[in-house]
Amino acid sequence: MTIKLGLTGSIGMGKSTTAALFAEEGAAVWDADAAVHRFYQAGGAAVAPIGEVFPDAIEDGAVSRRALRDIIAKDESALKTIEGIVHPLVRADRDVFAAKTETDITVYDIPLLFETGAQSEMDATACVYVPYGEQRRRVLERGTMSEADFERILDKQMPIQDKLDRSDFTIRTPDLETARADVQTVLEEIRKRL
Repeated sequence: MTIKLGLTGSIGMGKSTTAALFAEEGAAVWDADAAVHRFYQAGGAAVAPIGEVFPDAIEDGAVSRRALRDIIAKDESALKTIEGIVHPLVRADRDVFAAKTETDITVYDIPLLFETGAQSEMDATACVYVPYGEQRRRVLERGTMSEADFERILDKQMPIQDKLDRSDFTIRTPDLETARADVQTVLEEIRKRL
């Protein structure tokens, strides 16, 4: 039996690092953002359907995330259209991964876990968390988006407190040691259920 753990959190909270810690502990990890990146690459499954609706979003045969952000900033209804294309692709990719997985625990790193209803397919959920100031610092330090883009993304996501309230576990990520300890605690609790 494989326990399915949905891992969520907001941008800059440390989901990727936390997912890697789960992998170090022997869990299989599927990453929704990585799947979307594959779909957006040249030849990816999302390129043609997004290009049909938003031709300006295609650059060098791939979907430009920056162009999509600009399109959504100008027309909020564009987000629903994009999600209508991408979410079914993500779900299908997740299902293929699940069918191949043989570990006792599989972690599904899904930033929009609750927003998409994917939590209903999980046995447990965990939310990665750091306070807003640290989150903001991490995101802006990457240099890949403006403060306005960061705030726009936050405005479109479920508030982090709501995600924390709905999750079975919280994984604090102010530093690697704390995150590792919380991951180990979550795994111990989940393995008791097996």
